Amino acid sequence: MPVASPSPVRIWLMAARPKTLPLGVAPVLVGTALAGSLHVFHPVVFLAALLGSVFIQVGANLSNDYSDAHRGADTEDRLGPVRVTAGGLVPPRQVLIATYVTFGLAVLCGVYLIAVAGWQILLIGVASIIAGVLYTGGPRPYGYEGLGEVFVFLFFGVAAVAGSYFAQVRDFSWESLVLSTPIGLIAAAVLVVNNTRDIDTDRRANKRTLAVRLGRERSRRMYAAMVLLAYPIVLVPWVFGPLSAWLLLPFLTLPLARTMIGIVAGHSDGPSLNRALAGTGQLQLGFCVLLAIGLLLSR
Repeated sequence: MPVASPSPVRIWLMAARPKTLPLGVAPVLVGTALAGSLHVFHPVVFLAALLGSVFIQVGANLSNDYSDAHRGADTEDRLGPVRVTAGGLVPPRQVLIATYVTFGLAVLCGVYLIAVAGWQILLIGVASIIAGVLYTGGPRPYGYEGLGEVFVFLFFGVAAVAGSYFAQVRDFSWESLVLSTPIGLIAAAVLVVNNTRDIDTDRRANKRTLAVRLGRERSRRMYAAMVLLAYPIVLVPWVFGPLSAWLLLPFLTLPLARTMIGIVAGHSDGPSLNRALAGTGQLQLGFCVLLAIGLLLSR
């Protein structure tokens, strides 16, 4: 029997990569909760920041889908899920248009945030969109040079947490910068799993990701270090600052972290590492939800 082709809705969900969306949601929860610990909460600002962050994540995914297909990096022997451009499910021009539309929606959210919070949000938003496009696009994509994890750490950690906090309180704080570090580390660990899975195909496509440069074993150790380092760092605002022991709540996700580390350390096949990729996204969301609750209970 012929295999039924996916529905258009299913295809566009594949292109959006919903398993990666916790990277956009989680840091906004933390930044907003830190503001909430100061009894500051503007719900419309929170919604705009959340939608803007998710649209940037989806736009980056679409841009990556288009650019990798254009450069020949997504081939039939890749271990990850089918990419809609390389797989012939959506014409490249439609993926490119969808990228523009998605980033346009992020800009609309940003316009509101700029109006209520100031020009600093403009800098964060523009830099985030440019970083999303240039990850695999442009003449010198930084994702092909081993810098992807650095930019994920900066934009889905530091910029997203500190930016969403700033949007609420119109100020920065050292606590927001410290708490952005564990969020950025776990977000970057998601990319480490993805690139460790794709080492062989990326190497053949001359895509020199950090995993390709380090090799499989050192990439596995780096993943474990990034995930585990997130836990002690989250305690810094309790040990040296005004927050309380409620910041221990994210430690409840340690069993999931240990499971993901074990999968990445012991498997090289696509299905297992795809499971670790989704699981690390879930770890990011669970860690941040518990951290957000801890922040709201801390003062």
